[in-house]
Amino acid sequence: MHKVCALACVFAALGLAEDNLSLADRAHQYLIDLVRLDSSNPPGNETRVAEYLKQVADSQGIPAELVGAEPRRMNFIARLKGNGKNRPLLLMAHSDVAPVDRAQWTVDPFSAELRNGLIYGRGTWDDKSLLAAELAVMVEIKRRNIKLNRDIILLSEVDQEEGAGGIQWLLQHVPQKIDAEFALNEGGSILETKEGPKIFQIQTAEKIPVRILLNAKGTAGHAAVPRDDNPIVRLSRAVVKVTDTEQPARLNPVARRYFHEIAKLSEYAWLTPLLPRLENPATIQAAAAQIRMRDPELDSFLRTTVSPTITRAGTKINVIPNAAEAQLDVRRLPIETRDEVLERIRQIVNDPAVDVSFAPGALAPGAEPSSTTTTLYRALEHAISHVFPRDVVAPYIARAATDSPFLRVRGIPVYGVPIFTRESEESRSHGNDEHISAKNIEDGAELLWQMVLEGAGPAL
Repeated sequence: MHKVCALACVFAALGLAEDNLSLADRAHQYLIDLVRLDSSNPPGNETRVAEYLKQVADSQGIPAELVGAEPRRMNFIARLKGNGKNRPLLLMAHSDVAPVDRAQWTVDPFSAELRNGLIYGRGTWDDKSLLAAELAVMVEIKRRNIKLNRDIILLSEVDQEEGAGGIQWLLQHVPQKIDAEFALNEGGSILETKEGPKIFQIQTAEKIPVRILLNAKGTAGHAAVPRDDNPIVRLSRAVVKVTDTEQPARLNPVARRYFHEIAKLSEYAWLTPLLPRLENPATIQAAAAQIRMRDPELDSFLRTTVSPTITRAGTKINVIPNAAEAQLDVRRLPIETRDEVLERIRQIVNDPAVDVSFAPGALAPGAEPSSTTTTLYRALEHAISHVFPRDVVAPYIARAATDSPFLRVRGIPVYGVPIFTRESEESRSHGNDEHISAKNIEDGAELLWQMVLEGAGPAL
């Protein structure tokens, strides 16, 4: 009852001075309202977000609907009609957020507390900031009665954090409702360099999650008698070998373009002599090692990465267990196959007592990068360069996963929009005291506005 009343209060507050808000102020207010709706996944409860979005859309006369398989986990879709000259532009952002450990937060994670110019709360970075900006842009287009050359579709999908169940359901059951020529999603960001220029990272590809299990077998026995086949020891050695072994560097098309673009900046001029060495199979490993010493993030664009995340073994302190298990979170490059990665890890482990296999669960699709020659990519470049003429725009391969590949494999180019500036690491997604500055959300909404107008084109 308390949650229902709280949601009703949010809805009741809508419309108070609503028509007097600027685009930036509107995005700011929408973010605060969205963060205060707890949509932690699990369990999700994203319908409370969808209902809020529907209330906003209804108040502005924007056609919208809720669709989905579960009453508590509904997706939201709204559409502004264009003149039909071009196919639709899809604006998307997921409504669920990662769980929180409240004991590790210094503020209520669902309060949207404003402190020293920062908005605190789960989802302020991932991904309700983008959702708020997209909603504000759609409302602004409607309020100004701007006629565009294509429909604008706003999608808020459920379950991105736990397996992209929302986008998969939509594509299976109502694909026509989100069919579009292009889509804008999370995944891009703005990187401020030390010397001043910004790098606008348009996400055109992402590394693909692969879950791998290491399962060590042994013989149970009393812990007072150490055994050579202790599975915990075998597993520990295997995990150390995998994490200590350098994954091979491989140059992919997105990294190539990104390196060439940022090398134009004086801060990254050191990359220039390494670029031809990355093209040569005989020198790429050494060149990548030099890059890693200077910038580990750039090095991650060139390699599949492996991180142990979960271990399970034993039930009693004085008993050696029969088995021990570790789960590895692997992020593979799109130019490698999952089978290649699995076989390489098997060779690294090289222990017949340790089984190496794929973890059960849904597979993330491997998708070709979104093209940098489409009209939308060029529109994004133009919109950014119009506002920031001295900065760099570059395609970007993200390390974290989104649900964009599910659209890319269906032939819809998806671009992670760089509208928010990277702040401190502590502000980033899934962290304690997650936050975004008020200026960041407001400026980001203004930049997204320019991108959408550039990409959708006012009808003449």
